[in-house]
Amino acid sequence: MTMEELMVDVSHMVSAEWTKLRSVRSNLWVLAAIVAVVIGLAVVVAETRSLQPDDTVLGGSLTAGGTLALLLAGALGASHMASEHGTGLIAMTFAACPQRRRVLFAKATVIAAALGATGLLAAVGGTLVGRWLLDGAAYAPGDPVPAVFGIAATVALTGIAGLAVGAVVRHPAGAAGTVMGVVLLPILLGPLTGDLQPWVAGASPSGVLQKLAQSSDAVPETVGTLGAWPSLAVLTGCVCAGVVVAALIVERRDA
Repeated sequence: MTMEELMVDVSHMVSAEWTKLRSVRSNLWVLAAIVAVVIGLAVVVAETRSLQPDDTVLGGSLTAGGTLALLLAGALGASHMASEHGTGLIAMTFAACPQRRRVLFAKATVIAAALGATGLLAAVGGTLVGRWLLDGAAYAPGDPVPAVFGIAATVALTGIAGLAVGAVVRHPAGAAGTVMGVVLLPILLGPLTGDLQPWVAGASPSGVLQKLAQSSDAVPETVGTLGAWPSLAVLTGCVCAGVVVAALIVERRDA
């Protein structure tokens, strides 16, 4: 196969996966919910003045809603892969494209694009709402650019991680539960890991989100001293490694 034929083949697979994603109404509801929870919780935090004295408007507006957005993104990615195993549709997908790694790549591309765009819309909306409602309040504003792009990337990466988990677990509920644990457990159980806490929590999706949002919760004792963007790079590497492992497993077992 020539490079041009390969690009056409991949383009067709990406188009097919996009059609699958948008044809399931629940997927569209999840994308809408990501925007709604981020903006909605930004309103709640602003109206109740739930920020810490040393918090930033950006952190207060995006941390709570952003964490829920990560959970939704991970669940969407897991469902997009695992649901095909549950219905048996994956056998038809692999029959149409025996190169299973390309199928996984196409799914990851679609999930990344959909969640990246949705995450960016949610982050910008939450930031604008927070600044509007907290205008004149005695909080540092925070620096939203380029932080909102990093937050959007974190949402997309969490969705890809969910996709990889779905490829391995192959059960929608089990995959969604696993990826939710990946998002929440490093922060919740970090204190139990002693000196390893900054490493465990700092490179987790929720830890990276806290750093990018410049939240007052992102203190060195809990999420380490590694900066927000290096932490995002570490998260990216971990997710890529997870996708490679998932691709190897998918190649070696029956549909």
